[in-house]
Amino acid sequence: MLELTRDFLDRLQAQIESGKDVELAATLGEIHPKDVADIFDALKREETLYLYRLLDPDQRSEVIAELEEDIREELLSSLSSKEIAEDVIEGLESDDAADALADLPEAKVEEALRLVDDQESASDVRELLNYEEGTAGALMAVELVKVEEDWTVARAIREIRAQASDVDNIYTIYVVDEVGRLNGRLSLKSLLLNASSARSVLRDLKDDDDLVTVQADESEEVVVKMMERYDLVALPVVDEAGLLLGRITIDDAVDVLIEDAERDYQLASGISEDVEGKDSVWALTRARLPWLLIGLGGGIGGAYVIGAFDIENNPEMALFIPLIAAMGGNVGVQSSAIVVQGLASANVNMGNLVGRLLKELSVGLVNGLICSAVILLTSIALGFGWTLSTTVSASLLCVIVFAALFGAFVPLMLDKRNIDPALATGPFITTANDIMGLVIYFSIGSLVASLMA
Repeated sequence: MLELTRDFLDRLQAQIESGKDVELAATLGEIHPKDVADIFDALKREETLYLYRLLDPDQRSEVIAELEEDIREELLSSLSSKEIAEDVIEGLESDDAADALADLPEAKVEEALRLVDDQESASDVRELLNYEEGTAGALMAVELVKVEEDWTVARAIREIRAQASDVDNIYTIYVVDEVGRLNGRLSLKSLLLNASSARSVLRDLKDDDDLVTVQADESEEVVVKMMERYDLVALPVVDEAGLLLGRITIDDAVDVLIEDAERDYQLASGISEDVEGKDSVWALTRARLPWLLIGLGGGIGGAYVIGAFDIENNPEMALFIPLIAAMGGNVGVQSSAIVVQGLASANVNMGNLVGRLLKELSVGLVNGLICSAVILLTSIALGFGWTLSTTVSASLLCVIVFAALFGAFVPLMLDKRNIDPALATGPFITTANDIMGLVIYFSIGSLVASLMA
C-alpha cells in the first residue's frame, strides 16, 4: 500500500514541472491503480491529466475504474471522444464503462460510442446506460459465460474458452434454453467431473435447484439484500420473460453497501448532501446548514417551553434540564438505530409494527425504572429534597419511555413513505426528543407544584 505523503506529492509535482516524463511513467507503472487514483485525487486537474497521459493504455482503464466519481468526471471531460472510446468503453467491463459515462454529456457519449471498434461492446454499454440509476440493470455487467442446455460437454468447453476471454472472473456458468431463458447453472466441477463423456448433454448436468435471480428493474438495495441473504458472489439479472441479461458480482454489491453506509452516516450526522472535506466552503455549508437551522428551531422551541413554565418560583428545576434533554436524545437515537438496522437487514417492517413498539416499550420501561431509581437516590443523597428528586425521577422515566417509542416509530413511518429511515437516527430524533422531554419534565413539575401548593 502506497503511503501518500506530502514529500511524495511534492516530488511528483516537481517532476511534472521539470517534464521528467520517463521517470514519472516508471514511477506510476510500479504503483497499484487504486494508489494512482488516490494520487490523482490529491493533485490539481491539469496535473492529473498530465500524469494520466503518461500511463500505459491498460493502466489508464484500471485507474479510471478506481477514481472517485467527481475526479473521474473532471478527467473524462478533458479527454477526447477517441480517448474515451479506447480507455473507457473498450478498456473496461460494460458496467464500469456505463458508470464512468453516466455523468458525461450525452452528445460526447454518443460520439465516443460511435468510435468504438467493437460495436457489439458499444451496444452493450449503450443498453446499460438506458437503465435507471439505482436499479439492478444499471448495476449489472453483460460479460458472463453462458451455455445452452442442448449442447454437449465438448461444445460447451469450446464456447466457454471463447467467452472467457471477455470475463475477468468466472463465478458461475449459466445455462439457458434455445431462446436465452435462464433455467439453471453449471459449475466447472460438474462440467469436468460429473460428465460421463464429452458427448454428455448439459441438460443432465445443470443444477436448477434454488436458482436465485433478480429482475433488471429491481432496486440495487434489493440486490444487496438478496446477495447477502443467499451468500452469493454473483447474481444473474433477467427480464420479465426470464431472458438472461447479465450478472451482478460481489464487488459491485460491496460498492453499493459502502455508498449506502456513507450516505446513512452523513444523514445521521445531520449532513443532507454527499460531501467530502476537500469540497468547497459553500458546498459544505449547504450540506450542513439545513439541519443546523432545524436544530436552532428546536433550541428556540425548548427555550419557549422553559419560558412557559414558572421557572422563577422553581429555579432548582433548571439544574436537571440538561439531564432530561440528553437522556431523551440518547434513548431516541439508540431506539431508532436498532430499528434502522433491522430495516436494512429486512428483519423489521410495518407488518410487525405493534410487536416492535411493544418491545421498545418494555426496554424503555426497564431502562427508565433503573435510571429513574439511580437519579432518585443520587439527588436525595446530594440534598435536593424529596419533592425535586421525585419530580426528576418520574420525569426521567416518562421521557425514556416516550423516547424509546418515538425513536422506533419514526424510522418505520419514514420507511413506509420511501424516505431513508437513517434520517431518524440524527438531529431529527434528538431535536424532537429534546423538546418533548422538556414538555414532559415541566408538565410533571407543574403538576407536583400544584399538588404541593
